[in-house]
Amino acid sequence: MSIAARIAELGIELPEPAKAVANYVPYVQTGNLLHISGQLSNDASGGLKGTVGVDVTPEQAAAGARLCGINLLAQIKDALGGDLDRVVRVVKLGGFVQAGPDFVAIPAVINGCSDLMVEVFGDAGRHARSAVGVYKLPLGFAVEVDAIVEVK
Repeated sequence: MSIAARIAELGIELPEPAKAVANYVPYVQTGNLLHISGQLSNDASGGLKGTVGVDVTPEQAAAGARLCGINLLAQIKDALGGDLDRVVRVVKLGGFVQAGPDFVAIPAVINGCSDLMVEVFGDAGRHARSAVGVYKLPLGFAVEVDAIVEVK
């Protein structure tokens, strides 16, 4: 099954990839590694903003991390000229959660993105990862995830 068919089977519609809002590019390929800039928990409805453990629940945050994953997929697709079957492996995800002072379940939030990568790519979606709680994220979004992907 193609990756596009798998995404459709999961009921996911990839958005237009987000444009850069500062002095950076959405992705850079060097050799067979594709580096994707951080993608926010954003969608057409405005996405998920707020502080996890204060005004955002862990469950909402995990869904926000999944949104980040969907946005990562859109960027990967754009970088690869529309051909997600060129993905060899998701190498690493870097996850950031805008966390309240008492919220420590950061890894559980980022699982929302990690689980999506495995759902889409199978074993090739299993990756190394970091999951970090931060004071603030751009534009007040609750979650941000970046990625390194091996491509052919």
